[in-house]
Amino acid sequence: MTSLLLHMTTRAMYAEAQRTGRYRVASLAAEGFIHLSTAEQVHLPANALFRGRRDIVLLCIDPDRLGAAVLWEPVDPADPQSMRFPHLYGELDIAAVVAVVDYLPAADGSFAPPVIQDLPGQPGGTM
Repeated sequence: MTSLLLHMTTRAMYAEAQRTGRYRVASLAAEGFIHLSTAEQVHLPANALFRGRRDIVLLCIDPDRLGAAVLWEPVDPADPQSMRFPHLYGELDIAAVVAVVDYLPAADGSFAPPVIQDLPGQPGGTM
């Protein structure tokens, strides 16, 4: 199995996705992809976008279950040497989500990298 990918969202948005079986966000229409991260990266956008929020969850995604392409692209297209993040070029099928984990900030509102442990049925990965 390929390493898990993560996507941050709110509990409410994920609940809606569970009702429909598909997950779509504004970035898919605006940019053509859904932003993903690795466990080592996810705290960077979390601190930039969701600092202090307590309703954030991490969708733990098995990339082998995705029906759309994942491309690793630089955070700054003008700087091809910048950090690369995974981008999902299509809807996220809820069947690719193998776990959903609350992602809570520290007392100061900052997020730390999550600790990945073993997920049931997945070698090397739960939170």
